[in-house]
Amino acid sequence: MKFLPGSLVARTSLVLIVGLAVIELAGLGIHALDRLDMAERSEMHDYQMQAFSIYRTIAETKPEDRQAIIDDLHIPSNTTVLLRPMPDQDIHSHKVPLPFFPPPKLAFPDHFRPGPNDPSPRNAPFEPPNPMQDGPYGRPPADMEPFPTQGHPPFPHSDGPDEWRLPNAGERHRFQDNFPGAHWPFLPAALYPREIWSGQELRTHSTSLLLPDTQSWVVVRYVMPLPNPFDAPTFIVAFLVMSLCGGALIVWATRRLILPVTTLANAAEALGRDVNSSTVLPENGPSEIRRAAVAFNTMSMRIRRFVSDRTLMLTAIGHDLRTPITRLKLRAEFIDDDELRTKMLADLDEMEAMVAATLAFGRDSASNEQVVSLDLRALLQTIMDEAAEAYPDQAASLVYESPNVPVRIMARSVALKRALNNLILNALKYGNSAHVTLIPPNQKKEKDRYARIIVEDNGPGLPDDELDRVFEPFVRIETSRNRETGGTGLGLSIARTILRAQGGDVRLMNRPEGGLRAIITLEA
Repeated sequence: MKFLPGSLVARTSLVLIVGLAVIELAGLGIHALDRLDMAERSEMHDYQMQAFSIYRTIAETKPEDRQAIIDDLHIPSNTTVLLRPMPDQDIHSHKVPLPFFPPPKLAFPDHFRPGPNDPSPRNAPFEPPNPMQDGPYGRPPADMEPFPTQGHPPFPHSDGPDEWRLPNAGERHRFQDNFPGAHWPFLPAALYPREIWSGQELRTHSTSLLLPDTQSWVVVRYVMPLPNPFDAPTFIVAFLVMSLCGGALIVWATRRLILPVTTLANAAEALGRDVNSSTVLPENGPSEIRRAAVAFNTMSMRIRRFVSDRTLMLTAIGHDLRTPITRLKLRAEFIDDDELRTKMLADLDEMEAMVAATLAFGRDSASNEQVVSLDLRALLQTIMDEAAEAYPDQAASLVYESPNVPVRIMARSVALKRALNNLILNALKYGNSAHVTLIPPNQKKEKDRYARIIVEDNGPGLPDDELDRVFEPFVRIETSRNRETGGTGLGLSIARTILRAQGGDVRLMNRPEGGLRAIITLEA
């Protein structure tokens, strides 16, 4: 996917951070829902308190002054107070049981009942009435309907089912969800509402209370504000702080976990550039990392041993062949037939050239030359000057285009010079010209770290299926490279081996206008 980052660290960190964000959002969402529920409960409690306060104010006012009192009240914009002859008809409501507070299921003899002239303290603190003591809280007004007792047997000492009692837990809970029954003890018994109706539609709550004179109802409507979980700045701050801390921890831990993989990749890249690289991975850490390090170290040791054995074998064969070739040359001088002698000496010269190339190939493979910083532009200029001196009759066919700025790379100068010299001389010998162009890395592109050298000739080119095979040792394409030219088939193979050992590469392609184009890449 093009939108995913390229590195394993970035991808792993991205997945973990996204997962952390989802978990944080879920946790904060649950917290927000709980907070909203608490906020709604608080809003409902405030509404109940407000309705209780409004009712008490109206109930204590003379009937003719009640509307004026309502007009003078400081009522919030989301609350509406109406004085009506009937309960709220605009919002579907249901009747709420009335809360009275004598002791549970306790009967009061007649001589303990309050008389008509007993005072009714308005602000006395509420305490459960004592059956041996008179008081205004002992009984509700005589004209008020008793609390329904259906389904609740009377107290054993009660005088009958019409005695007053305290609502049970379920009834108190249903009532307090709709109206603040716990605050009724602060009202004199004579001001208790005769009926309470409560309802809700969407976010609008309505409570209708019948005044003690039973002539009018106090209707209190309240519009619950919409919930806003982001109302508190701590919500966003908590999310950002947790995300930043969690993201930083994830990135740090991911980099620590992926570091061995990066080390392994760097070691493999170094081994690919130079088989004689002495990079050894530390065999420590988790079991999987230790196994990978041991496997890599074993593999690199076996590859070095294989290359070393092959190189030693080629070098030994080439060295041993020089002695019999020299003897054959001496014996060929005694042949009387001039034509035969000339042919045999030519074959022996070719064999000697192949042996020399084989020895050079072995030397290059086993070379331990140090890597140094060099100017590629100056190195190519030196190669072109030496080629013009070696082939003065073709000096006009040597063209070099260099940039105006130095192109510095890290490389083995002697080996690199040999590889570039082979490619340029091949173009001059087999293509009758060598047009060399040096292209520096593009500084505007961060990923472009490679300098490019393009070597073009005007020769016959190569078949497309032979463009890669010519890099194999001792392979020669007869149509363009034959024995008359003195080639051994090792020049391109040596050049590619050297370039790849230094982090570069070379490839061939046919030019549309004719000839070959060699494209050399070197890491700058």
